[in-house]
Amino acid sequence: MIGLGLRLTLSGGREAAARLAVITSAVALGVFLLLNTVASVNATNTQNARYAWLNSGVQQAGAQNSDTQNSSTQNSGTSQPQGGGTAAAAPSDPMWWLASPDNFDGTTIGRVDLAATGPHSPVPPGIPALPGPGEYYASPALGALLRSTPADELADRFPGRQIGTIGPSALPGPDSLIVVIGHTPDQLSHVPGARRITSIMATSPSDCGDCSIGTNSNGMALILSVVATALIFPVLILIGTATRLAAARREQRFAAMRLIGATPRQISVIAAVESTVAAVAGVAVGFGLFFLLRPLVATIRFTDAPFFGSDLSLTATDVPAVALGVPVAAAIAARIALRRVRISPLGVTRRATPRPPRIRRVIPLLAGVLELTYFIGRHPKTTNGQIAAFIPGMLLIMAGLVIAGPWLTMVGARLMARRTGHPSLLVAGRRLSDDPRAGFRAVSGLILALCVTTGTVGIITSLVAERGIPKSSPSVSSALVADYFRVTRSGELTSTEPALPQTLLTALHGVTGVQGVLEIHTNPLGTEDPTAFGVPQRDAARFLAGLVSCAQLATEPVFGGCEPGARAASVTPTLDTIGLAYGPPWPSTWPAAGISADRLAGLPITGLVVTTDGSRSAIERARTLIATAYPTEQPPATIAEQRSWQHRAIAGYQQLADVVIMISFPIAGCSLAVSVAAGLSERKRPFSLLRLSGVPLGVLRRVVLLESAVPLLVVSAVAIGMGFLAAQLFLRAQFGYSVRAPGGEYYVIVLAGIVLSLGVIASTLPLLRRITGPETARNE
Repeated sequence: MIGLGLRLTLSGGREAAARLAVITSAVALGVFLLLNTVASVNATNTQNARYAWLNSGVQQAGAQNSDTQNSSTQNSGTSQPQGGGTAAAAPSDPMWWLASPDNFDGTTIGRVDLAATGPHSPVPPGIPALPGPGEYYASPALGALLRSTPADELADRFPGRQIGTIGPSALPGPDSLIVVIGHTPDQLSHVPGARRITSIMATSPSDCGDCSIGTNSNGMALILSVVATALIFPVLILIGTATRLAAARREQRFAAMRLIGATPRQISVIAAVESTVAAVAGVAVGFGLFFLLRPLVATIRFTDAPFFGSDLSLTATDVPAVALGVPVAAAIAARIALRRVRISPLGVTRRATPRPPRIRRVIPLLAGVLELTYFIGRHPKTTNGQIAAFIPGMLLIMAGLVIAGPWLTMVGARLMARRTGHPSLLVAGRRLSDDPRAGFRAVSGLILALCVTTGTVGIITSLVAERGIPKSSPSVSSALVADYFRVTRSGELTSTEPALPQTLLTALHGVTGVQGVLEIHTNPLGTEDPTAFGVPQRDAARFLAGLVSCAQLATEPVFGGCEPGARAASVTPTLDTIGLAYGPPWPSTWPAAGISADRLAGLPITGLVVTTDGSRSAIERARTLIATAYPTEQPPATIAEQRSWQHRAIAGYQQLADVVIMISFPIAGCSLAVSVAAGLSERKRPFSLLRLSGVPLGVLRRVVLLESAVPLLVVSAVAIGMGFLAAQLFLRAQFGYSVRAPGGEYYVIVLAGIVLSLGVIASTLPLLRRITGPETARNE
């Protein structure tokens, strides 16, 4: 029977070849997506392991208390609690270590300052030896940037000269910007945040609870799995649609075999052979696509950095699991699809109108809504708890749309049939009412794509609106902000950094594009922060303001102004929080402070704000001047860069969402085209009889168009509404936000998707003339 099945599959004419090609393509696409998901999970773990050495400042087990005497929480760039992860064997000579972030043109630079105390100090991966004082190693991408950028914009921040390049074993990604700078122990031991370490960390951040640099690979694996699920849903629908091509013809063939003596088992074997051949071919093509396009997939930023091509690897269990699992699943699906033929050889001819779907099909959809609603006001505090709370509700809504779709289609079709007397509307409405499952099946992939797109855009748009930079103040985003304060237990702001020397002020004002310089000083007056921005209300009374010169504040009007006649003002010490949606509103005028200009100028500064015109040259030259003047402090960052750090995960999810949108819509379109074409092929005899009875071809074309357009439009409206509702429930439960109206690009995507879908349906209509001729209506 296997040989007969192969002969029927490979020698069945153009129809069989077309069906085989479509199923093969669908399986290949599914295998390609599945392999990339598995490989991306493996790549995330591999990439994360290369972050390990950057967390070497984490307190290592067994370290002496004296090692932490010079530690500080001020912008060290790495967490420093007791008892970090495991590390490699400790050499005999300790080393001073400080890891901190820097920026260039919105891109983060990982900076590691170190100082050896002896010849046996540990050496980080990727470099042959430790750099000496006045020497540094740079990653290839950073080295190229240093060569192509004026020194006063970047290179002047790094003391000394470059002596080598950091190798791939120490780089999370091929475009990582990392620099390792050498110092003397005397220089680095007095820098706040510097630590003395005895070995280089070798534990992946995923397995080190105290490590702050790296990716939560466990969470990313879950996110990638959810993305894969969102992509696989349309692919599975496409595969299912493709396997139904010429289903009636095959059922008739198998029923005839039953009549001449074939057993149900033999029929099952023949059906399984046909699907297995297509699945095996699809698996082979899918693996070929994976290896062919792997360099391109590696450039997609699933994490903070793109992968090296070699990171996208498959394990010894991944390959057989996919290579064997997909054909087996296809064979099982074929066996289930032809269950009617196995029951009775006359089952094909004894067809009746299927039972109409019941309203209970909406229960899973309502269950998903109720599940998300339950967590409003009671969302879990841990990340794993939140994932367990929200993911099931999202999946229930997606599955509920597929389950409820036929019932919604039936309701819409009945309303259309009752309220019209037009022949095409009446015929289409009655046909959809009789078999709404078949009508909805054609558009189910597009419905899921619309729901996923709507929910994703709703969430991302709302988060950006709540947490992003206000569009009404574009100059805020390009303002450089440096924070030099420490907060005592009593809430007092302290700083040891002196006010800007006149030479630095002159140099900053001399940079083309710098619009204003504002120094925020310590507050000996004890006046309170006028906004208590970002501080719990119970602590607001003891959170002190910063003091600024009204003359300097006048150069930066975007941050407010002084009262008339005032020389100094009390402001919030954290001006980089401007525009955030939480907390009290910003005052347009800051309260006056009773302090003389001379006394104010002699106070230490807790912060610095430099407004620019947004040009790269102005920002980077000003940043370099400040970083050089305050070498023991973290370089300043623009407010846009700070928001980017805070919402880097959002940006990553947005990119994954874009991938889902770009892939799911074309897949849904292919599924729609195959389904409509298959439906025409299955109904060519009834349509031929209608043409012979005098029904115009135009009426038949409108019937075909309406049979797909009605479920498309009816259920699309529900899917879009459920997408926004899911986004609203998630935002209220997780953040307390309300969903915001998306931008114009969303409406363009949705409208284009629906219009193109109608275009796909219309493109199949010319088939009616060819397949509904008189010869089709004749009896065999």
